[in-house]
Amino acid sequence: MRINSYCLLFLAFSLNGLHAQVLNGKVLDASTNEPVIGANIVIKGTVNGTTTDINGTFSLNTKGVQLPFAVEVSFIGYRKETMEVTDLRSGITVKLSEDKEMLGEVSVIEQRLSQKQRESALTVEALDNLAIKETPAANFYEALGNLKGVDLTSASIGFKIINTRGFNSTSPVRSLQIIDGVDNQAPGLNFSLGNFLGASELDVQNVDIIAGASTAFYGPGAFNGVISMTTKNPFDYQGISASVKIGERALTETAVRYAEAFKAFDRDYDNVAFKINLFYLTANDWEATNYDPVDDSPVGRDNPGRYDAINVYGDEDLTGGNDFNNVNNVLDQPTSYAGLGIFYRPGYREEDIVDYNSRNLKTNLGAFFRLTEEIELSYNFNYGTGTTVYQGENRFSLKDIQFYQHVVELEKKDHFFIKAYKTQEDAGNSYDAVLTAFKMNETVAPSAEWYRQYTALWRNKPPQGYGMGNKFLAIAGYPDTANGQSIDEWFTTDYQDTLAKYNNLLTMWHDSVLDVINEFSFPTVEAGSPEYDSLLNYVTSRTFTEGGSRFYDRSALYHIMGEYQFNPSWATVKVGGNYRLYLPDSRGNIFDELVFTPGIDSNGLPTTDTSFRKIRNSEFGAYVGLEKKFLGEQFITNLTIRMDKNQNFDYLFSPAVSVVYNIDSRNTLRASFGSAIRNPTLQ
Repeated sequence: MRINSYCLLFLAFSLNGLHAQVLNGKVLDASTNEPVIGANIVIKGTVNGTTTDINGTFSLNTKGVQLPFAVEVSFIGYRKETMEVTDLRSGITVKLSEDKEMLGEVSVIEQRLSQKQRESALTVEALDNLAIKETPAANFYEALGNLKGVDLTSASIGFKIINTRGFNSTSPVRSLQIIDGVDNQAPGLNFSLGNFLGASELDVQNVDIIAGASTAFYGPGAFNGVISMTTKNPFDYQGISASVKIGERALTETAVRYAEAFKAFDRDYDNVAFKINLFYLTANDWEATNYDPVDDSPVGRDNPGRYDAINVYGDEDLTGGNDFNNVNNVLDQPTSYAGLGIFYRPGYREEDIVDYNSRNLKTNLGAFFRLTEEIELSYNFNYGTGTTVYQGENRFSLKDIQFYQHVVELEKKDHFFIKAYKTQEDAGNSYDAVLTAFKMNETVAPSAEWYRQYTALWRNKPPQGYGMGNKFLAIAGYPDTANGQSIDEWFTTDYQDTLAKYNNLLTMWHDSVLDVINEFSFPTVEAGSPEYDSLLNYVTSRTFTEGGSRFYDRSALYHIMGEYQFNPSWATVKVGGNYRLYLPDSRGNIFDELVFTPGIDSNGLPTTDTSFRKIRNSEFGAYVGLEKKFLGEQFITNLTIRMDKNQNFDYLFSPAVSVVYNIDSRNTLRASFGSAIRNPTLQ
């Protein structure tokens, strides 16, 4: 089901600190003469720059820069302009013209690929900043589903899953999702929870989809491809921006981003910056209300003893005590089982178990420091929390789930980087909705005992039961087995015809038996009652190992990676490596951590002590890549080899090679070979 969201409000403006005013100017739209807000002005060859305010004006500190010098003025959707400055006493006015290629129609995604992306050894589909703003989809993450080779799955209203290469799983362990090079997976699940714990739309600069085997470039998780998001650097994107979206199902999405850069420590360029992102979404999730029989159900809606419904849980038979629709039961003990057939224990509807009030809060705090004009040190803290529904092997209510991430990076662009991060999750009060229904029924009465009592009421004569078998044998037209037919033929024709003929009567009898069970044997618990709420809370507040349905997961991962680029005259060589440590922590609810130790107490009686073993899993990898250009830059060859080692497996190698031929500035041919590996998930 598609959400038709309508953007009712979008507010964007920039606030820039007042610094020493040396070069003043104004940036205008060449066709309308209206001010261009947020345009970037940079002294050519440096990182010293600023942006225009709401009036299109700017002030740029030129301390230490000798006249004459050139300034570059740019803004998304416009052609970059370069102007030479020879005199600081008078201001400058720059007029920007629209970039027709960027704003072209039909092939807009292809034209938005940069030259570097077209020359890449990988197949890249891109969504840039302008495309993100202009997408008709509810948000940028849904817009990715329109790219070639991308499949979008809706696990719930706030939980979208990206797959590539024809896979359509809600647990995409074959794909890697990274934000600024940082793996966004939940450590205990080994896959990303869509964008539920990802980046705010206002902070996304661009998204690249790399479809295909990419292990040589991104590591063992990139089996089917990579979703790579790049967020906005506060040195380049300053000011305040905010958005509010309102849509169907009471959907409200609010986002705010604030970023600022300034000079500190007597530097003559902006060397300190920060950004703050806040995102909050609320919506009424889609309700699962399909009460048709499950696909493999042996009976239909009209079965007198009820049926196994799709979105009713706990009505499935796991003990084998509900099927008496066979010739042996009917012929050997007709007074007991005639007419009983197949019956089901009532379950609980999903809508009475799951919280459909979807909520999602995401925050980001970032501090950035330029140690020199080229070397940048940054720290980012990312936090996400919320409540939603997840469709996996079962239906799960992800309630109050939390996600923490700390990232530190030191980088010199096109030379080196070293990055370290820690990711930790907390499952909060999440629980398995299907298991919850079973546990609620088992708490009221064990299923084996429930089926035994139900059968006894049907077969026993009064006053211990209703004697329904005898009653059914006595009805008019009950088929005689001595009519020349085989036993099997009699059962599949005459007997089944009689069941169909008296369907309403049998339904009434089954309802009578159920009423007695509910009133006297095992009192029913109606949804919405205090008793029901108490029972639901009892089950969902206890973990699997405690007999409940809540799952405990506070797993974490630690990752460090680095790369150095050599630039000799004959080629470009990159070498890099990484190390990752997984620290699962589920208290035995997901992983095999529970340890039982038998013992003897002081009275000589046997005891059992419970403890939890610590599980550790580590892996590391290293790679080297070479890029060589021929005939200027018309031919580009790329050769990469990567080695990965998991503590439980042997060394594995992933080679990749590509040849790119640039026909002209707009057309490129690429031939490539790649390979991929995937380490098994922790579960």
